[in-house]
Amino acid sequence: MIFKCGQYQLELNRPHVMGIVNVTPDSFSDGGEFNATNLAVEHALQLIAEGADILDIGGESTRPGATPVSLDEELSRVIPVIQALSKLSTVPISIDTYKPEVMREAIAAGADIVNDIRALQEAGALDVVANSNVGICLMHMQGTPQTMQLDPNYTDVVVEVKQFLIDRLNAVLSCGIDKSRILLDPGFGFGKTRAHNIMLIQHLSQLADIGQPLLVGLSRKAILGSIAGGDEQQRLHAGLAASVISTMKGAKIVRVHDVQATVDALKVVAAVL
Repeated sequence: MIFKCGQYQLELNRPHVMGIVNVTPDSFSDGGEFNATNLAVEHALQLIAEGADILDIGGESTRPGATPVSLDEELSRVIPVIQALSKLSTVPISIDTYKPEVMREAIAAGADIVNDIRALQEAGALDVVANSNVGICLMHMQGTPQTMQLDPNYTDVVVEVKQFLIDRLNAVLSCGIDKSRILLDPGFGFGKTRAHNIMLIQHLSQLADIGQPLLVGLSRKAILGSIAGGDEQQRLHAGLAASVISTMKGAKIVRVHDVQATVDALKVVAAVL
């Protein structure tokens, strides 16, 4: 299975690791740690040294209850980082945004992937990616970051998430975008209770049956704390378990804060698989 993204082609014959670079003051786990361009670039290069296969740059927190940021503020956070990394990175650079204007500027600055929590549903988003060669990640979310955890409700979470991802995949394919450029993400923690998240992990192979590579993001999330205890900084071991289980159930890419530990754990998975 090949994932084509910008100037890169990733052969997904082993689990891949996407390292998180939050250029934000308020992300749930590492807000404020890397919200200056030089700190974000330094952190990104460290993640590459630790074995990250992809860097994911984000300028707006999407934690539950997060306050949206303006377009200009998001651009001022992420574009200088992407411009700098485009000259230094040896791995694909992803922009984590749902705003078409940020997508356009990020692609121009050197981004290879658009990672969109709204699955390209914003007006103009599909046109931006269709007129490029970037990879795309389509994520499921019920509600918005401001409302998604107030009362998540499904008749059958696996069936409904799967159908949403199929529908968005078909919408993107209908624009002439090749399927080799598309990842799918169930959206763990985005409008889902603990029970919903666990059900999705248990049945991840059903989502893999869609035929597109799956990206899973469980790193440091509340679901792990609800199971194992501890705050965001104490969820490494739970996150490693989640990454191992997810990849053994069909995920091709895991999005994580703790890159080196995850890389080591997934080397064992790759050897077994």
